[in-house]
Formats: sequence, structure tokens, C-alpha cells
Amino acid sequence: MTMYTVRALRWERGWELHIEGVGVTQVRRLTEAEATARDYIALELDIPPDTFSVLLVPSVGESLDEEMRAAREATAAAQSAAAEAARSTRTVACKLKREGLTGREIATVLHVSPQRVSQLLTAHGNPDQGA
Repeated sequence: MTMYTVRALRWERGWELHIEGVGVTQVRRLTEAEATARDYIALELDIPPDTFSVLLVPSVGESLDEEMRAAREATAAAQSAAAEAARSTRTVACKLKREGLTGREIATVLHVSPQRVSQLLTAHGNPDQGA
């Protein structure tokens, strides 16, 4: 599927949408940008609007653009770290269960609630079958 990059540049009356390889259009609100760009591309290229994807890249100024990028990267890194921590915690909880610890003991060891231990063991499958 073809992807069109749409760089949205802020100006006093809204946003200019620079569509790579297609052209330029405008919207008043950024929330309208993707739909407008999709319609513009479909009209200009005479193709159905559901046959391509759109990557919207807003730009509000060089220093803020860099801060926005850094914030998005930090958020993605935090989400990745949280997912890895959850996988690790599930694995350890199952190993502790196989070692004979009770749910409450596992909760104490891992510094989580007994309810969280139950969720971890359920999410990892039957802990008695080896995880």
C-alpha cells in the first residue's frame, strides 16, 4: 500500500498540508488534516481513498518539533520498558508458583497485589504446565 507523507505547517489561519509528490492544500484545524489530505490525494490522483495510507507530520517550529519528537520517543521507550517489565514479572511469577509459593507469597516477593499475581499467572497460562 502506498503511503503519502503529509507535512502540516502551522500558519495564522490554520495548517498548510504539503503532500509529498501530490500538492498543497489547507485546513483550519489539525484534526481535519488527515481526512482532507486523503480526499485531496484521491481527487488529484483519481484513486479510491482507501487504497493508500497517510502519515501526518505536524510542524509547529523547529525547536518545538524537536521537543515533540523527543517526547514521542520517550513515551515509546517507556511503553516498551513497561511491556518488558510485565513479561519478566509474568515469567518470574510462574517460576515462583512452580517453586511452591502461594499467591500471597508471590505478591509479597514481587511487591504487587495478590490480584495482580492472579492476573499474571492467568496471562501466562497454566503455571503448573511450565512457562
